[in-house]
Amino acid sequence: MSFQTAGLFGGAITVDLPAGFGDASNIRQIPDHQEVWLDGNGYSSIVFEILERVDKPSDEEALQYHFADLVDDTGDSTNVLCQGKSGMPKIPSNPVLTLSFIQTPQSNPNPKRKEPEFVAIHLLLLRLPAQATDILATINVPHYAGEYVKPAEGQGGTSLMRDGETVKAKILESFDIKDWGLFVN
Repeated sequence: MSFQTAGLFGGAITVDLPAGFGDASNIRQIPDHQEVWLDGNGYSSIVFEILERVDKPSDEEALQYHFADLVDDTGDSTNVLCQGKSGMPKIPSNPVLTLSFIQTPQSNPNPKRKEPEFVAIHLLLLRLPAQATDILATINVPHYAGEYVKPAEGQGGTSLMRDGETVKAKILESFDIKDWGLFVN
């Protein structure tokens, strides 16, 4: 998988994204606090959001708050795969937390609408206490029936899931804030 550097929020943030991904704002309106990148060769997406910092007693509780905001009231079933702390080498002094999970939609009441069997999701939370900001990155990897190869016995996931892990690792490695003025009101 090859990557290219992308400028987010007018270039205030840079990150390496898969070369086949494009900026969704070129085809639809995106809220100012979000950047959405779509896979030109598939269904995956990456969403970056700048949010007001959640005031919780711990970073883990802030991660759970953002996670609940994503999954509550969807009606989908959710299976957490792993949760932990990580880091971003270019922003070493700020907490970074990760959570990976599988979301399985309810049965499709409208058979004309294409629904994935499940979506593998990686949630990355960068906490910026001095800027009163949380930055959330969500890597969404939908799996549609007949369009992916189920893993062999003993393998930890599909090739699409492994690609999602690679993207997650590259975002953690390359994410850099170039203009801290982005967070000034």
